[in-house]
Amino acid sequence: MRPEPLSETCPGRAALWLWPGQALYVGPSLELDVHSGSVSCLAVGVDTEFTVRLEDGSRQVLRTAMVAARVRHRVVAPGGRTAFCYLDPASARERACRRMMSGSAELALRHEREAELLRLAATMDGGTPIEAVRRWLDLAAPDDRAEAVDGRIRQAVRMLAEGAGRPLAAEKVAAEVGLSVSRFLRLFRAQTGTTFRRYRLWARMLRVATLLETWPDLSTAAVEAGFASPSHFSSAFHAMFGLRPSRLLAEKPVIRAASTD
Repeated sequence: MRPEPLSETCPGRAALWLWPGQALYVGPSLELDVHSGSVSCLAVGVDTEFTVRLEDGSRQVLRTAMVAARVRHRVVAPGGRTAFCYLDPASARERACRRMMSGSAELALRHEREAELLRLAATMDGGTPIEAVRRWLDLAAPDDRAEAVDGRIRQAVRMLAEGAGRPLAAEKVAAEVGLSVSRFLRLFRAQTGTTFRRYRLWARMLRVATLLETWPDLSTAAVEAGFASPSHFSSAFHAMFGLRPSRLLAEKPVIRAASTD
């Protein structure tokens, strides 16, 4: 019998949405161990307060907190649902989110829009329309880049999205869009908010999510998305989000790879 697709819309189910440079999970607390991710994480206690413990022994009990990338910590939630919004540390969204919070560089506290974030997150699950999810993301971490994206970078982003399963090097993409490698890499970071290498990793994560929407075979999806092996994908996922994909998939979440537009 064909397994149930992981992305079947079902109100009440945990959900994971991914865009280039950001991801949002809403569902039961994942009971994470002490870890450090390669992206910043905005944690929101949807139903109740949670505790953030840092490696130096300090702790905070609150409803919203953002832990910076590469900071070892543990989020302890007593129950109920939690939202984890993962933001590339080089992105405009991460900087905007940090400006709306107090605290330190390692641990930002109490989002100034906390009440509204909690109210909206309480209504979100696997059946939430993507437009509503985008509104939540824009509320939590608005993209404050005002300039239009250069057409050459749009072409590069499209190449990465369409070729996520192929080993696209920066030299090849730069040549395709008519730029020197050094100029391309500088322009790419300025326009996307992250490096070419990290954007390519996000594109591959998105490709895995897209494949899982139609067939929940993680091993096949990981290899087809350009990872050398399922273990390579698992290690990259853990480095980015601080947990193994098997732990996330145990919640049987709805998975959505959101549009790059």
